[in-house]
Amino acid sequence: MGDEKRKTPEELLKIIEREQRGYLKIFIGAAPGVGKTYMMLREGNEMLEKGIDIVIGLVETHGRAETAAQIGNLPVFPLKSVQYKGREFQEMDVDGLLTRRPQYVIVDELAHTNVPGSKNKKRYEDVMELVKAGIHVITAMNIQHLESLNDTVKQLTGVKVRERVPDWILNEAAEVQLIDTPPEKLRDRLKAGLIYKPEKIEQSLQNFFRTGNLNALREIALREVADDVDERLESYKQENGIDGMRGANEKILVCVNYRPNAERLIRRGWRIASRLKCQLYILNIPLYSVQEMDDATRKQMRLLEKLAKDLNAEFHIRASAGRKPEQVIIDFVNEKGITQIVLGQSARSRWEEIAKGSIVNRIMKGTKYVDILIVADGVDYRE
Repeated sequence: MGDEKRKTPEELLKIIEREQRGYLKIFIGAAPGVGKTYMMLREGNEMLEKGIDIVIGLVETHGRAETAAQIGNLPVFPLKSVQYKGREFQEMDVDGLLTRRPQYVIVDELAHTNVPGSKNKKRYEDVMELVKAGIHVITAMNIQHLESLNDTVKQLTGVKVRERVPDWILNEAAEVQLIDTPPEKLRDRLKAGLIYKPEKIEQSLQNFFRTGNLNALREIALREVADDVDERLESYKQENGIDGMRGANEKILVCVNYRPNAERLIRRGWRIASRLKCQLYILNIPLYSVQEMDDATRKQMRLLEKLAKDLNAEFHIRASAGRKPEQVIIDFVNEKGITQIVLGQSARSRWEEIAKGSIVNRIMKGTKYVDILIVADGVDYRE
């Protein structure tokens, strides 16, 4: 007992909060139709047979007979009607579930956006409300819905995913399970009408369900889950004093403006910070004050702030106040102890005060031991 490490009040509070929270399990797949919902329901039925109080909060069978059959004896909790623009929609009844307080709730389609007028905007917010209330949740999502993978998925598949989930949701999960189905088998299931209705099959085979796309998504899913396992092991080591904190001295800075590549830069920075398990900072140096911005620019600023918040990054706006933009960056780097800077290829055309090609050199001259990454954006900014 004398050698046991004494925990700080903050550590004790985290332990108490963790013990009071529900257990969150996430089934992840590389694409629709891999069998996430099927496996989730099968596990639910096994738990029901053992006498566990489990209900379906919401499940999407998408017309798949084998998935619908897997519901079996699982009780389905009534959905809540939401009126929007003269129409009636059905959403999960969060308040009803909080009142009923089952041990476990099955919630499908984690990335779903709720109908306006619902209690929460996103379904993952519904899920976290249940978990924080001490209710265990089993849920499912596809890998392409992770916020930080948005640009990567679009580049690989040509599909822009609109329904997205912040990456921190994986850290909240006590268990993440990958449902892996080979691309060839997945395409066979699609051809057999087991994923989409007949009228959507051929289009899907030629687009999202191309073999190359499915292989790429499968690789991303496998890598993401492997990284999640590594991160859990690293956290365990840190909590138990087994090893020093890797990447503790690293701090990543992403410099953005309001051009189309801003979100991509932020996500790239987040991937780096996530791998190094360190803090991410976002810096914007506007040409005008917030009051002088037009509505479109102000809206873009709010979107970038929200993205930074979703990725657990610090968002900073620093006016130049007569200084050249590169000097603002240098001052910020020295103030925060930044070790890596991420810049867009178009940065030099954004800051007209800087001679072409000189921004990197000027920042390097004004800082020490700082790496700079220039990210190509594939957009022509010469106009």
